[in-house]
Amino acid sequence: MTRRTKNTQKNTTPTKRNAADRGAAPSAARQTGRAAAPGAGRSRAARKAAAAHTSAIRQADPFHERESQKYEQPLPSREYVLQVLAERGVPMPFAELADALDIQAHEREHFDRRLRAMERDGQIVRNRRDAYLLPAKADLIKGRVEGHPDGFGFLRRDDGGPDIFLGPREMREVLHGDRVLVRISGQDRRGRPEGKLVEVLERANTRVVGRIINEHGVMIVVPENRRLAQDILVAPGGRKKPEPGQIVTVELVEQPTKFAQPIGRIVEVLGNYADPGMEIEIALRKHDLPFDFSAEAKAETRKLPAAVRKKDWAGREDLTQLPLVTIDGETAKDFDDAVYCEKQGKGFRLIVAIADVSHYVEAGKGLDKDAFDRGNSVYFPRRVIPMLPEKLSNGLCSLNPQVERLAMVADMAISMTGDIKSYRFYPAVIWSHARLTYTKVAAALYDKDPVVRNELTDLLPHLENLDQLFRVLLKARAKRGAIDFETTETRMIFDDNGKIAQIVPEVRNDAHRLIEECMLAANVCASDFLAKREHPALYRIHESPSEDKLAKLREFLKEFGLGLGGGDEPRAGDFAKLLEQVRDRPDAQLLQTVMLRSLKQAMYSPDNVGHFGLAYEAYTHFTSPIRRYPDLLVHRGIKAALEGGEYRPGDWEQIGLHCSMTERRADEATRDVVAFLKCYFMQDRVGEIFTGSVSAVVSFGLFVALDDIFIEGLLHISDLGSDYFHYDETRHALLGERTGKQFRLSDRVKVQLVRVDMATNKIDFRLIEGPLAVEKPAAVAVEVEEAEAATPRRARRKKAAVETVALAAAAEAAPDVAPAVEAAKPARKARVKPAAAPAEDVIAPDATAAKPVRKPRAKVQPVPEAAPAPVTPARRSRARAGAVVPAPKVAQPSVLDDIWQKAVDQDAAAQKLAAEEAASVRAGKKRKAAEKTEDKPAKKAKTPAAKAKSKASAKAKPAAKPVKKTAAKAAKASATAAEPVESRASKPAARSGGKTSTKGTRRG
Repeated sequence: MTRRTKNTQKNTTPTKRNAADRGAAPSAARQTGRAAAPGAGRSRAARKAAAAHTSAIRQADPFHERESQKYEQPLPSREYVLQVLAERGVPMPFAELADALDIQAHEREHFDRRLRAMERDGQIVRNRRDAYLLPAKADLIKGRVEGHPDGFGFLRRDDGGPDIFLGPREMREVLHGDRVLVRISGQDRRGRPEGKLVEVLERANTRVVGRIINEHGVMIVVPENRRLAQDILVAPGGRKKPEPGQIVTVELVEQPTKFAQPIGRIVEVLGNYADPGMEIEIALRKHDLPFDFSAEAKAETRKLPAAVRKKDWAGREDLTQLPLVTIDGETAKDFDDAVYCEKQGKGFRLIVAIADVSHYVEAGKGLDKDAFDRGNSVYFPRRVIPMLPEKLSNGLCSLNPQVERLAMVADMAISMTGDIKSYRFYPAVIWSHARLTYTKVAAALYDKDPVVRNELTDLLPHLENLDQLFRVLLKARAKRGAIDFETTETRMIFDDNGKIAQIVPEVRNDAHRLIEECMLAANVCASDFLAKREHPALYRIHESPSEDKLAKLREFLKEFGLGLGGGDEPRAGDFAKLLEQVRDRPDAQLLQTVMLRSLKQAMYSPDNVGHFGLAYEAYTHFTSPIRRYPDLLVHRGIKAALEGGEYRPGDWEQIGLHCSMTERRADEATRDVVAFLKCYFMQDRVGEIFTGSVSAVVSFGLFVALDDIFIEGLLHISDLGSDYFHYDETRHALLGERTGKQFRLSDRVKVQLVRVDMATNKIDFRLIEGPLAVEKPAAVAVEVEEAEAATPRRARRKKAAVETVALAAAAEAAPDVAPAVEAAKPARKARVKPAAAPAEDVIAPDATAAKPVRKPRAKVQPVPEAAPAPVTPARRSRARAGAVVPAPKVAQPSVLDDIWQKAVDQDAAAQKLAAEEAASVRAGKKRKAAEKTEDKPAKKAKTPAAKAKSKASAKAKPAAKPVKKTAAKAAKASATAAEPVESRASKPAARSGGKTSTKGTRRG
């Protein structure tokens, strides 16, 4: 067992911790003129003797040189302390550890500080006997707590191992985000490893935003972050007196313990929950987003000039005469990039000028520290939290039109095949000639709007060059095999009160993609520039999918008859080929969504492993230094490399992790704000019915995205019907145990809005109908018409007759799809012209032929177990040859679609059908000629079976009998005797001698 450190020690800030970790600080000694530590004022001879004395043990420290550079009186490094503890293999008290490391008396105070800092960081642990030991030796695991609204939690391990379950009892002592040490104590009821709390290493929550509740005179704050499952007691007293229901910020004065809830005092009253903009104020505090600049950063901003000065021109190229333009959205205010393109020989010259933020934001200064803390700008609806002060982001660093601006330029020569032949980077001064929007550029280049083209007369040739280059780069992208998912982005339109009035899809035209390709080219050149010079940098990496996700994706694709190429290590091109293959399918959205979720998230890292999605071997972010800190670092690296030096901001790996974290943090905060606004928009529409698509399948239900308004809510598993539904992770489906009903990703459903919870930002639906049948796209209908036009007339008639019989049998076998069958008949009836009884044995499915098929159905109880197989030439030929013809599945809507595709859409089948029909016509003519030569008594002597086989006799029979005769051939193909449709439908299993499953599939 180990000793718990007091809560007051856990709130030590990183700055204080670093100060405690170091020995005597040289700067403090210089400033005060006093000795930095006991013994520092000793004579030179004494110091030399001390150095000689420590050379044997202390200089064995593998990091002794590093510590000597940092401190005048270096202590043993953390790594050396851990090494000694590992070599001894037993817990060591302070005195014993100090002797083992040759710590002198005047150094013991500072060494004790270092050990306490290591203890706070979880590198070492003290037991009840005050002896230090290694956590790994004591089977202790270090990680960060991730809370759950239901009171339990998990430990996200630092070593990347499987998460450890923390029960409600353990979670009483910690809050979401705390760093702790735990010991595995067993397994929970689901077989997951369960942990027992040993030590709280670091407290993550010092301030919490929440809603005030008054319970019997006791003020309680309910945190807005639902992962903080413990309510906070408000300490009595204080100057802030909020009203119940208001949103406040509370500062924790006591962290939770085993026997007490956390206690805090109110430091800020934000206002009422429904106040305009309150959702953003909550999100900023809930996710710890910095939104106020430090005093140091503000002071530096005030000293910045309002415009480019003459001295800023030094060492820069003059590009002010070049007609560079910015192309952004209508609401954009910070313009990072300007572009220009011209023809150059057989290729193009592309210039991408990026705002030179690094000229104004110096490394290590106040602006740089604030930018690092923020990591990136956060774009909320109607409000932006910028990474840099507005004077820089919207002014001095923004490439506004008709003003001089400093820029870092990527000047590229690109061939007609899209290859970047050469490039160079250099600082420059530019003059943006116009501030253009995506809409205006698209109107000029693609819509050929005469008004816009006349307005952009001088710039139009350069824009057309950009468009030609864009087409070249687009082909190169496809050849490279980059993945291009089609997603729908939305834009909110607000009313005067700051609430959503309308949600509209954001149309992404080719002007967006034009700029995107230009930025990709510049980013690739930046990564190549730094990689060739072996300069460290933050790469934007996107790793290939994990083996587990690939296996699940392939298993899912098998159900659709699809496969992903590339073997065990598929490339982006394999995903791109599959995307192209399914693009025109009705289930394309389902397949694309599953493919997208199989990929990993992109992040920042100094280790270049390439970008899987874009199919680049090296990729960095260079083009947005106003709103992304990694881009600013890349600019500094390029400048240092141009000058022959190296930029060293610190630990590149830790910087990459931090920037990746700030990116995720901004996304989560934005999602929270959007969720609140959508709930507010929907709260007055409870009871309305909507149609939507399943956007996610989870173990507890379905998330449904509504059409037109693009709002998502939960359809709980208990509202799916009277059945037990089981979650199939591989198929992304919920399957009914008794009914066999299934709900899959992208299924269409009709739902009713039943609840909107503003406190939790949740929307709940109730199922009205679903899954709904998916209508065939217009493109499929066009292909059907083309196939019909290419099919001979008689072949079309035969296919129509086959369809009629199949649909009629499907309606008998599955009454629940009868409406779909009836709806399908008129289309087929209108497509095939009625005709008199032809010479062949197939009669066109006109009204006369259809009636006898429908009449007998009313007299016979429909059997939902199986349906007779539709007659096709292929089935007829196999039956004659004695082959076993498998019976079809139950005619659900998806099966009818299959029948439709087989009978109409497949050209190969149509050609085969036409050939067999021609052969049948020739055989019929021969038989007719032979019959004319026979006498009447011979004809009377024919058996009934011969009459049934005679195709010439079909002309004299009523219209209903040929249809029955066609159905009889289908029965014959199933190795049964010829009999009416009604009797076959009533006893399918008995006649075939096989078994019929609950789904209607016959298995012999």
